[in-house]
Amino acid sequence: MLKGLGGLGDMAGMMKKAQDMQAKMLELQEELSRTVVVGESGAGLVKARVTSMGAVTGLDIDPSILVASEKEVVEDLIIAAIKDAQTKAQTRSQQEMAKLTESMGLPAGMKLPF
Repeated sequence: MLKGLGGLGDMAGMMKKAQDMQAKMLELQEELSRTVVVGESGAGLVKARVTSMGAVTGLDIDPSILVASEKEVVEDLIIAAIKDAQTKAQTRSQQEMAKLTESMGLPAGMKLPF
């Protein structure tokens, strides 16, 4: 603590740490928005690409399942692939958040505001 400033020296240090944390969180958000995970269903017949922030960016469907009489099956496979990708994205995001909080000396399991 700086002499003559009372608790202001501690406050300045806390503000600096808060600014550093905010910058690291923004950096992580940008990284997660660029990180893509792939979910699949139907033994790989349908694959969905999703960013680690949860945005669907692509869908690959094996043409062999595109039969009019199987429309409902295809729809179910698409939904299952998207859900699988979103689950993987959420897991990835949580892992990266845990790394960030740990690197900053914050308690394990602390939730960050995104």
